[in-house]
Amino acid sequence: MAAILLITSLVTIILSSISLSSTALSVNHYQQTCPKAESTITKVVKNGMVNDKTVAAALLRMHFHDCFIRGCDGSVLLNSKGNKQAEKDGPPNISLHAFYVINDAKKEMEKMCPGVVSCADILALAARDAVALSGGPTWDVPKGRKDGRISKANDTLQLPFPTFNISQLQQSFSKRGLSMDDLVALSGGHTLGFSHCSSFQNRIHNFSNKTDVDPSMNPSFASKLRQVCPKHNNAKNAGANLDSSPTVFDNAYYKLLLQGKSIFSSDQALLTASRTKALVQKFAASQEEFYEAFVKSMIKMSSISRGGTEIRLDCRVVN
Repeated sequence: MAAILLITSLVTIILSSISLSSTALSVNHYQQTCPKAESTITKVVKNGMVNDKTVAAALLRMHFHDCFIRGCDGSVLLNSKGNKQAEKDGPPNISLHAFYVINDAKKEMEKMCPGVVSCADILALAARDAVALSGGPTWDVPKGRKDGRISKANDTLQLPFPTFNISQLQQSFSKRGLSMDDLVALSGGHTLGFSHCSSFQNRIHNFSNKTDVDPSMNPSFASKLRQVCPKHNNAKNAGANLDSSPTVFDNAYYKLLLQGKSIFSSDQALLTASRTKALVQKFAASQEEFYEAFVKSMIKMSSISRGGTEIRLDCRVVN
């Protein structure tokens, strides 16, 4: 109970400090215009998660990938048109899925409150619900985002890669106004989900001239990954879970990271700087501390200024 009260007061402080270039976001944005928006979106997300255990991780990742390109403007939801490839077809986004959950939620919104709730807000709310329904914290999502009209596949190469080292990660996050603390907290989202072999092959095969396997990786863990992902394996769906409880939002990711059982180079990189390593240790020791930091960083990330200009009637196409 104390933790919930702490997170609630923290959210209030963060929201009071959020100031955006366009209309300020507000947790009460749809209170008059579409009061049942949030509960309806939650129901759609819940249904999606019942039918497919990978939906929660997919929605959280989708929101992250949206915010890191043009701010949180729903541009990741747009379909490619002709020879103009949209973000969802960019190399890092090929494995994104569960777009149908957002589209289903949008259909419900258009029935209830036509032209009122943006796709960008639906995605931000769905990501929150994905975390909460997986056993993680919940929070009041600031709302009032507008949807963007530009989506380019090439822009996705700006996303932080799983092979990044700590300086590359710091640079990528600071460009979006996010700190090293935000980096460690948001990396905790890797407590949900699965990765294909291609994202961590660099750690288990041909790591360097001296060793085949990343020496920072737990040897038995590396051996298991090598069995799942042989050197010349091209199996489309081969890979590994990101932590030991991939459908539960907890702090297992940090505990495993300290044991040398992280999947990505970018995970391991968090242990290479004193500030980030200290935070990993802190979050591994206290799930409450992790939840508090994650909520703070999610609100900050989801409030990155954006160039949205409309409320899309269909999340897949501009008006």
